[in-house]
Amino acid sequence: FSKEDAVLSILFFFPEINDGEGHPSSSHQALKGTSKWATSLENLLEDPEGVKRFREFLKKEFSEENVLFWLACEEFKKTQGKKQMQEKAKEIYMTFLSSKASSQVNVEGQSRLSETILETPHPLMFQKLQDQIFNLMKYDSYSRFLKSDIFLNHKKSEEQEENSPEAQTAAKRASRIYNT
Repeated sequence: FSKEDAVLSILFFFPEINDGEGHPSSSHQALKGTSKWATSLENLLEDPEGVKRFREFLKKEFSEENVLFWLACEEFKKTQGKKQMQEKAKEIYMTFLSSKASSQVNVEGQSRLSETILETPHPLMFQKLQDQIFNLMKYDSYSRFLKSDIFLNHKKSEEQEENSPEAQTAAKRASRIYNT
């Protein structure tokens, strides 16, 4: 069971976790893209394109399993039905938490779950571990991501798009339409 298999397996059980293609951002605030990502890890994780870029960065740092685990836990909380919840809980356990996991996350040993808890799953059963991983990303990987070429190049291309003649012309047309 390779790391690639683990990622594919998680994507199978949690199809909502993807590379951000075609899903609108859940926020409608004035800040968008890299400007929004730079304000908090929470904002970054709400934006499918932000998740895609952060995953790309973590893959290079050999720690993509952290964001995949966090995303899998978020989707797990939305799972309905005991049988489906048991299947997804087992998948998360086998992929990220088991001593044999191919994409094992680095959580405190005492807080590891035993396989017996998988029999009676509940939406928040991974919350403590998810919080540990979130804090690890927030205070470690996230700050490096904001200084990374992946982030800075994306920010630069966003700025170039905003300053392109096409974008300015569209903005002028829009202002003429709304100001008449």
